Amino acid sequence: MLGAMELPIEIPESDDALLAECDVQVFHASGPGGQSVNTSDSAVRLKHRPTGVTVVARRQRSQLLNKRDALERLRAKLEQLNAPPPAPRVARRKSRTRRAIELEGKTRRGVVKRLRRPPSGDE
Repeated sequence: MLGAMELPIEIPESDDALLAECDVQVFHASGPGGQSVNTSDSAVRLKHRPTGVTVVARRQRSQLLNKRDALERLRAKLEQLNAPPPAPRVARRKSRTRRAIELEGKTRRGVVKRLRRPPSGDE
């Protein structure tokens, strides 16, 4: 769904308006927590219908607090989608071929410098 969408995505200011654009599911949170986790539907899953972005919040024991947390996460994800793409990566390391050419040039330069020296006594 995200590929056919045009950017920027309009993010409503109020939580109620953003929640109106979402499908809300509540379920049992998994993991440690004992009876309160196993008996209450405190975990919240929000799916933003226009974009298809899904967030889950299950940290708190309260469904209301989890819903607020999920809305914050959804808002952050939508803002991240609106952000401009990162600049293309620029290669910093020289290629192996380029480095070999440079080393060959240094070797040649060393030979030229050695030839400039006055002859030693053994020659």
